[in-house]
Amino acid sequence: MEDLLYKIRQCAICEAHLPLGPRPVITANPKAKIIIIGQAPGTSVHKTGIPWNDPSGRQLRKWLGVTDEDFYDETKFALMPMGFCYPGKGKTGDLPPRKECAPQWHEVLLKEMPNLELVILIGLYAQKYYLQEDAKRTLTETVANYKEYLPKYFPIPHPSPNNRFWKGKNPWFETDVVPELQKEVQKIL
Repeated sequence: MEDLLYKIRQCAICEAHLPLGPRPVITANPKAKIIIIGQAPGTSVHKTGIPWNDPSGRQLRKWLGVTDEDFYDETKFALMPMGFCYPGKGKTGDLPPRKECAPQWHEVLLKEMPNLELVILIGLYAQKYYLQEDAKRTLTETVANYKEYLPKYFPIPHPSPNNRFWKGKNPWFETDVVPELQKEVQKIL
């Protein structure tokens, strides 16, 4: 696993497309029980190299019902984005994750984590990649039907503060789904 993580952290396959240069951000351990597959690091995470070290990460930890200590314990949580490097700024937020990372690294990384019991899929990119034809027409429909994907997958929206509009339109997520997510996480931990 250490050799694989070293190779990933040296990866530069999409360097020409990265405005801040490559800095793959990933944490993984063969003992991990839960993996969180998100989109791509933002600028704060790119600067620090610490996954989910931003307001989105604080919201995610609230949704999961875990402490920072548990969240960053690599024997409990692996943290792997769809795109390992900051992809750049778009018109309404960050650009989508680079498409090179997941096919290059995800499968080989997942094989090194035999103890995974739950895959939390954050956002549309992770959900479409992993659920494929089982994903619903929209992220909202996929998240609303999360029970269909258990016990392996648990789809959730991105915890970004920019998602206030979605959360406002879908209050059922925090009242109905988040408690179920917390139960699943606590059962595994």
